[in-house]
Amino acid sequence: MTGPAYWGIAGHPISHSLTPRLFELVGRHVGIEGPEAVFIDADGIEEFMSKVTKMEGDVWLSCTAPLKHSPQDRLGVSGPEGVNAINQLKRIDGEWSGTSTDGAGFVDSCRHVGVEPSESTLRMRGGGSAARSIAAAWSEAGGRISTVAGRRELVDGPWADSIVEGGDADIAIDLDAIPGGGESIDLRAKIQVSISYGDGASFEEFAVKMVAAQHLEAWRVLFAPDKSEELPTLSLLLELLGAGSKDA
Repeated sequence: MTGPAYWGIAGHPISHSLTPRLFELVGRHVGIEGPEAVFIDADGIEEFMSKVTKMEGDVWLSCTAPLKHSPQDRLGVSGPEGVNAINQLKRIDGEWSGTSTDGAGFVDSCRHVGVEPSESTLRMRGGGSAARSIAAAWSEAGGRISTVAGRRELVDGPWADSIVEGGDADIAIDLDAIPGGGESIDLRAKIQVSISYGDGASFEEFAVKMVAAQHLEAWRVLFAPDKSEELPTLSLLLELLGAGSKDA
């Protein structure tokens, strides 16, 4: 399989992002080498479009804030039902497509650390795009959700029947934590995790596990579905990521 001309990350801030490295590791594993790794630092859709239109050829990108919503209208792509946002974009022969993999990545990471959604209650603070994506995937996996008011409340969606009031939580996440390793508030659960990481993050951090897991999901559903059976496991990808950090 021939890869794109470019792959990488877009948004702001992104200097700490592991995504270009993940593209390289997964690509090498499935026999794709040669795309140019890019960090498209853009604080809005206009700056993003100005930079990406100068790139000739196909492009595979992960997107972070503030680019999770605007591509839907500008590029005509959409995420899963209720999520109303994307975090993965692909341009092939000038045509854009996209999806959201935050939720699937969170669920896979929870299973990786021994938390099965169908047997657990997730306490979650926040109502933005990542929160909606996680709520949708957690609900689909049979999990219960206890919400905590944050900057934005979680709106109604396909997860409505999974919402519970109070009670004990098996795992918690503060999605209002500042990107790039910001502090979380204590949500009083058996386990509390964060999906915010900064420069020098360890491959053992949950946030790194999640970015790796949602990256693998992006390969499965958007970038290269025909390579699904050849993708590394999450455990192997984390090992490769950790080995690379030790060599750096």
